[in-house]
Amino acid sequence: MIRSGIGYDIHRLVQGRPLILGGTKIPYLLGLEGHSDADVLSHAIADALLGAICAGDIGQHFPDTDESFRNMSSIDILKQVAALLAEKKARVVNIDATVIVEAPKIAPHIPAMRQKIADAIGASESSVSIKATTNERLGPIGRGEGIAAMAIATVEHE
Repeated sequence: MIRSGIGYDIHRLVQGRPLILGGTKIPYLLGLEGHSDADVLSHAIADALLGAICAGDIGQHFPDTDESFRNMSSIDILKQVAALLAEKKARVVNIDATVIVEAPKIAPHIPAMRQKIADAIGASESSVSIKATTNERLGPIGRGEGIAAMAIATVEHE
């Protein structure tokens, strides 16, 4: 059986935090605010994967009210989600994700992000697609106040 799930995440850009996207540190003067490392790309993918196996969302599994998850690597979140998939006898067929960001340009970092995400979820790099777009200077993302990501995951159940 083939199933799909959709994920979305958005975080505010702030000073004093590193910018982590897809498990990759991106050189920039601002980072994303959040309880974990606030990696919107990994969070969107995690939610898409959880949706595909009807297992809720990352807020249920990694609540921001639990201090044990503070500053947690979102790659570790993806690894734990991949373990849930394995428990449900599901495997990743494909991930397609888009990061919505005005600055910085992330295209040079996409190959590293694809590899880190693929490794975390136990898939081949060719199964992980990451794209970037701007918000054409519209809204809070367009003003450089935050970064968002959306993803769709396709999984196959045994």
